[in-house]
Amino acid sequence: MLPSLSAGAACRSYWHYPTAVHIASGALFLICALLAAVAASAAPVSDRPVRIVALGDSLTAGLGLPVNATFPARLESALRGKGTAVEIVNAGVSGDTAARGLARLEWSVPEGTDAVIVELGANDMLLGIDPKVTHDALTEIVRRLTGRGIVVLLAGMRAAPNLGVDYGRAFEGIYSDLAAKYDLLFYPFFLDGVAADRKLNQPDGIHPTSAGVDEIVARIAPMVEELVARARRKRPA
Repeated sequence: MLPSLSAGAACRSYWHYPTAVHIASGALFLICALLAAVAASAAPVSDRPVRIVALGDSLTAGLGLPVNATFPARLESALRGKGTAVEIVNAGVSGDTAARGLARLEWSVPEGTDAVIVELGANDMLLGIDPKVTHDALTEIVRRLTGRGIVVLLAGMRAAPNLGVDYGRAFEGIYSDLAAKYDLLFYPFFLDGVAADRKLNQPDGIHPTSAGVDEIVARIAPMVEELVARARRKRPA
């Protein structure tokens, strides 16, 4: 009989490497997913930890941080510290746009996933991608996930002021519109309380330090607790 495994612990380090390694190591991700499925089958569905995939870009991947200081790792630790049984898999890839996140959605979110935190769009904004392209990609991600019965928390992003009022309105409206249309849990700004704070960001001024990640976790945790509650309600009795 196989010992109980933590999908988050087994796979977390995989996502800490560059995108090229991710592609070359696709088999490793499939093995991680298989191990998670085997571990989950050892306990009744109602009893096993809620499995969450954090689907995002470098803000999720934890660019510049050790594995145990990334957003998924710190969030899992915070929730477990409150007695909430969760496993959070880091499916963040640095540099990903919403379209790239969509392209890898099926293997990034394996069967047995209860909930997904979608944190994508920051690179679209930084690259000045047409908001319609971002809208269409995020819509398809949400449509596919909800179609699989997976509960979604959508994390929004704000546009840089230098992109102009029209771009900012169109870009930021993507998230609120999607949340309303699909009745998603919605966290309006992933970097709330951290953006533009030098003490909470690395020298590039974009990526949070470990203290910045802790601030993000503290602010978003109550909504993730609701995500967990919704996921549990959807499970068979």
